[in-house]
Amino acid sequence: MSHSYEAETILGRIVNEIEETAIALILGLMTILTFINVVLRYGFNTGIIWGLEAVTFLFAWLVLFGVSYCVKVTAHLGVDAVINLFSPPVRRALALLAAAVCLIYAALVFKGAWDYWAPFAGFDATSGRWFPTGFEDSRDQAWYEVVDMPMPEWLRWIEPIFNENEAYEKIPRFIPYAMLPFGMALLLFRFIQATLRLLNGQATSLIVSHEAEDEVEAVKHMNAGD
Repeated sequence: MSHSYEAETILGRIVNEIEETAIALILGLMTILTFINVVLRYGFNTGIIWGLEAVTFLFAWLVLFGVSYCVKVTAHLGVDAVINLFSPPVRRALALLAAAVCLIYAALVFKGAWDYWAPFAGFDATSGRWFPTGFEDSRDQAWYEVVDMPMPEWLRWIEPIFNENEAYEKIPRFIPYAMLPFGMALLLFRFIQATLRLLNGQATSLIVSHEAEDEVEAVKHMNAGD
């Protein structure tokens, strides 16, 4: 099972509360929008035009945000049947090797996420095929909008900054797409933390192991009186 995460500092507790609150809010908004659209569709033959698009973006946010949270609380599933055949020192070496691969992967995906998102915000993508070697001129795509979600009035202040004072009819794409670099940066950070836990001996794996056995142990006391 995933371990019960306990922050060691005040900042850690604050960040953990923010993460869990954000995940809960995203799930809640997805549920509310879907429920309202179902009621409107089958009860009144209408619906929120931008509801499906909003739920799609929220689901993407949930995945990108949740993957790093699962690394933090060691909730990702994995197969350790072969790994457990080795001695503890070998298992630790394999865990560190896996952590190194995850760090490289997260760094590459973070670069790709930035390079994809940056032009939509009017920023420059990085140069270099695998690792960033600087920045290169990118075509400004900050005027790109989503399909259905209308532009809220309280966001009009971004128009002179990102769209040369031109008005947006729909929400600009760089806003929902911003979760790409943010989520991948957070994933890289969580993998760094997980690697440090392995090096310090505070953890033995990046994945949850013996899930079924742990669940049985957790509920064994419930059947003790039978």
